[in-house]
Amino acid sequence: MKAYNTLIERNPQIMLGKPVITGTRITVELIIRKLAAGYTFEQLLVAYPKLTSTQINAALEYAADVIANEELKEVA
Repeated sequence: MKAYNTLIERNPQIMLGKPVITGTRITVELIIRKLAAGYTFEQLLVAYPKLTSTQINAALEYAADVIANEELKEVA
């Protein structure tokens, strides 16, 4: 079982089924985009007080697994 299995959920009733931190409306996409924009873990934790560093790491692990399992299509 992946470490993020209990920390990340997908529910069509929450954020149109995008993966979110369990019990919140904070999407994995938001976390990744904020980190890519230069936010630090500390800044995210201040901006989103319900978020924990464990949940941020879970979002990163989830995103890495999604990319790792992507099917590549050949370009003609």
